[in-house]
Amino acid sequence: MKSYLNIISAMAIATSLACAQDAPKGPKPPGKGHPAPEEIFKKLDADSSDSVSLEEFKASPRAKENPEKAEEMFKKIDKDGNGELSLEEFKSHRPPHRPGKGGPGGPRKPSKPTGEGAPPAQ
Repeated sequence: MKSYLNIISAMAIATSLACAQDAPKGPKPPGKGHPAPEEIFKKLDADSSDSVSLEEFKASPRAKENPEKAEEMFKKIDKDGNGELSLEEFKSHRPPHRPGKGGPGGPRKPSKPTGEGAPPAQ
């Protein structure tokens, strides 16, 4: 009887650990998640000229994955066509992050209803 109790206790502990969440739900602590556009701009601006050239833009790790796409994106962001991105141009291209508007951790689309009152499957 004692061995059964030990086995059941061990299984209960293992089950509770397996079901435990890795991270608590709720808002992320400050400093986690996506960095602010100003921080990204500062990292891209290698020569501290308060503007980002095409070469600086293409030197980023993400741009190195696809240089042609990076150049296309640079031209789209460079609204005045002067060949350099200002902080304002860079920020206007990146919409502000709005918590709770979808994406990781945001609300999910409701699942299809089932059971009584559900619309027929197509």
